[in-house]
Amino acid sequence: MLKENFNDLIYLVMVAKERSFTRAAAKLGVSQSALSHAIRALEERLNTRLLTRTTRSVAPTEAGERLIENVAPLFADIEKELVSLSDNLGKTSGNIRITAGEHALSSTLWPLLKPFLQTYPDVNIEFSVDNTLTDIVSGRFDAGVRLGEQVEKDMVAVRIGPDWRMSVVASPAYFAQFGKPETPYELQNHNCINMRLPTRGGIYSWEFNKQGKEIRVKVEGQLIFNNLASRIDAALSGMGVAYVPEDTITHLVDRGDLVRVLDDWCDPFTGYYLYYPSRKQHTAAFAKLIEAVRYQG
Repeated sequence: MLKENFNDLIYLVMVAKERSFTRAAAKLGVSQSALSHAIRALEERLNTRLLTRTTRSVAPTEAGERLIENVAPLFADIEKELVSLSDNLGKTSGNIRITAGEHALSSTLWPLLKPFLQTYPDVNIEFSVDNTLTDIVSGRFDAGVRLGEQVEKDMVAVRIGPDWRMSVVASPAYFAQFGKPETPYELQNHNCINMRLPTRGGIYSWEFNKQGKEIRVKVEGQLIFNNLASRIDAALSGMGVAYVPEDTITHLVDRGDLVRVLDDWCDPFTGYYLYYPSRKQHTAAFAKLIEAVRYQG
């Protein structure tokens, strides 16, 4: 019975992970019909419905979830053993899944991992760009990237980049028309380009610090985005004042496309950290990745 169920269980885990027969079939390299047939055959052999299917979604039943929770770690252990064997033979290989925010990936993680991937062509990395505070354990990620202050205390945290700070910017035309704010409080009189927080759905209050005095300003404006590139583009278009990571707009300020204000109120944040579960056993590939991204400053 094990032999005929083995592949079907792998298929079940993938469908549950992707919540889609289409995406699961693509990742497994099989047709949707073959995948659907395999799952139905497994359900018939077990005399239990494992997946609930609708026209819009696929989700495990209670029995399916229980089965997946038990077998998925076993498959992961088998894969680790195979990777470990490759490591012992002197070949660094394997799959690594990392979740990181938009700015963390582009500014810090990706530049560090480009040479790593060229050095180890048999290591595959899947990046999930997500600005939420993702639970890497339930999401089955090997690691995540956050600011140091956001890393949970039961995680191992490895610093991967320097401190950085935010900047308040707008186009020269905007400031020529509406004037420059002299203090953060004056931002309440400006058309500010807001960011919606991914975790609670609220609007991000802009954070400032000067000589130990910390303040948060709730600003208002015509535009709200949940991504960085659109906020910068809106500022370039003269549509308001944006609050964005300094490194993303330095070249635009140097070129005169944007003007930076309130610099003395923008103290640095603690840099980004790669974090992962303290009890997790890692492959040689992951251990080498940690050393490749570890901050040397």
